[in-house]
Amino acid sequence: MNILSKTNTPEDLKKLSISEKQELATQLRELVIQTVSKTGGHLASNLGVVELTIALHSVFDMPKDKIVWDVGHQTYVHKILTGRKDKISTIRSFNGLAGFPKSSESEYDSFNTGHSSTSISAALGMARARDIKKEHHSVIAVIGDGALTGGMALEALNDAGSSKTNLIVILNDNEMSIAKNVGGISQFLTRIRTRKLYNKSDKYIKKMVLRIPKIGNRIIKFVRKIKYGIKQMIIPNMLFEDLGFKYLGPVDGHSIENLESILKKAKELDGPILIHTLTKKGKGYRPAEENPDKFHSTSPFDIETGNSVQSKKDDYSKVFGKKLVELAKTDKNIVAITAAMRDGTGLTEFAREFPDRFFDVGIAEQHALTMAAGLAKGGLKPVVSIYSSFYQRAFDQAIDDICMQNLPVVMCVDRAGIVGNDGETHQGLLDMAFFRLIPSVTIMAPKDFKELEMMIEFAIGLNKPVVIRYPRGGEGKKKFAEHNEIELGKCEEIVENRFKNVDKCVTIVAVGNMVERAVEVAEMLEKDNIGAEIINTRFIKPIDAKTIIEKIQKTGNCITIEDGTIASGLGTIVKELIVDNNLKDIQFKAFAYPDKFIEHGNVGELEKKYKMDAQSIYEYIVGMAF
Repeated sequence: MNILSKTNTPEDLKKLSISEKQELATQLRELVIQTVSKTGGHLASNLGVVELTIALHSVFDMPKDKIVWDVGHQTYVHKILTGRKDKISTIRSFNGLAGFPKSSESEYDSFNTGHSSTSISAALGMARARDIKKEHHSVIAVIGDGALTGGMALEALNDAGSSKTNLIVILNDNEMSIAKNVGGISQFLTRIRTRKLYNKSDKYIKKMVLRIPKIGNRIIKFVRKIKYGIKQMIIPNMLFEDLGFKYLGPVDGHSIENLESILKKAKELDGPILIHTLTKKGKGYRPAEENPDKFHSTSPFDIETGNSVQSKKDDYSKVFGKKLVELAKTDKNIVAITAAMRDGTGLTEFAREFPDRFFDVGIAEQHALTMAAGLAKGGLKPVVSIYSSFYQRAFDQAIDDICMQNLPVVMCVDRAGIVGNDGETHQGLLDMAFFRLIPSVTIMAPKDFKELEMMIEFAIGLNKPVVIRYPRGGEGKKKFAEHNEIELGKCEEIVENRFKNVDKCVTIVAVGNMVERAVEVAEMLEKDNIGAEIINTRFIKPIDAKTIIEKIQKTGNCITIEDGTIASGLGTIVKELIVDNNLKDIQFKAFAYPDKFIEHGNVGELEKKYKMDAQSIYEYIVGMAF
């Protein structure tokens, strides 16, 4: 029976029996696997929360009741059950469903999420707003055990536990974030899972004692007085109860019946409640169960084998990782740090080769940077690799702990620029702008793999704070034959006087992977007899002002191309040079992404929409009044 076909809303779900819901769970998994195999996306996390999502929508009254999903990459089933089943095939596609909760998309998405460790804070705020307005509904935060390594989650637990506010926190414990969890919180949760044994023993003993005539009840009352002490003996650190939460669990996160029972109980209790569910990431699809990190976020794949349908190629992350291993073999002071992104940032080989010099700190970007500062103070050469959109969380640490002390920390900004299908929360468009604001930092961006390798070696030897930003994926089709030696603050002239005897000429100033775009545009201009001089800035800070000014004065026409925001990036820098040096009669145009949050879609579609593609840039230059 196809139960999924008649289940379109939470109201439909509430009419089903437990056995029908179990069958629905199977059908939901099949739909998610089929969908993600074609679109790519977050698979393992979604397969792990199928029963939990069914139970939540069965017990609570959404959208009156509110769910805040931490990170939000596990909400595909939630979207299917809240009226978006017919659009699920468009997940993460341009003009399709977002891969994360989006309140503008549905009233069932109560809070937009995309980064980790935020759900408890947001849910507590929503619960307090409810109380002030004297409203009556439940607020639930669903957070993974990996997210508890983020300091913000612990700050929120501390506040919520002492608040006496009615709030339900569901800890989805699958022993994973993106990679295997690390640290004391993970060890604590491993110990607390033994509470299954404690709960079974507790119920059995209570049942037996109550059978004792006359004194059974008195014994139970006495036992309750020392129960907390027994807990401490069996579970050494009952963190959640010590913080003020009523702790329920652990409960099997794949038993709909048990989940509904414990959710109903939590609904009746006052104050902050924490429900500990145990789930398996990738549940129901063997390749994802066996390789949950690989299927955390996956490209389209073959369902039968689990193999990607796209051929594997080198990418910037892998090139970074290989080069760092090469350098670390001859320099024992090099250490590597990441924040729960060992595989994604290309550091797997480094961790294997140098386990004592590799540190995965969990989802804790602030800690990662300040620890790196401490390592640098201790005479080491720390290299930190974090995604661009996650560096935003450690801006203060980059300022105060690294740059203000002028410490030699190399901050590698992976996934810089437009990343596409994950949308607003993951686009790496702001790093150039916010890092540029920090005094004493050097900012670099490579045009290709070779230049990235050169920049890593240069940065480690510079003995100063350095940012190296590079995009997701591989280099383009253009192969650069020349790679001049890197000098601090010096640009590279890619094409000079490309065409002889031309009356029309433009200076194109580009950075990072946009240098290839500049060359592509220059080649298109050839048929129009327009010459292009291309400058690969290499450095955003310090900028090679002398060379750029000379070239702009020579042509009188200048455009900039950057894979970042229009606000305070390369375009702003060049515009400032033109104004500050009182350059007259200069035609100038900056090509960058607008000062807004860029939606999801593949990179090509987004570039075309925002006129960042070669054709749009070419057409603009042709239309200039030379």
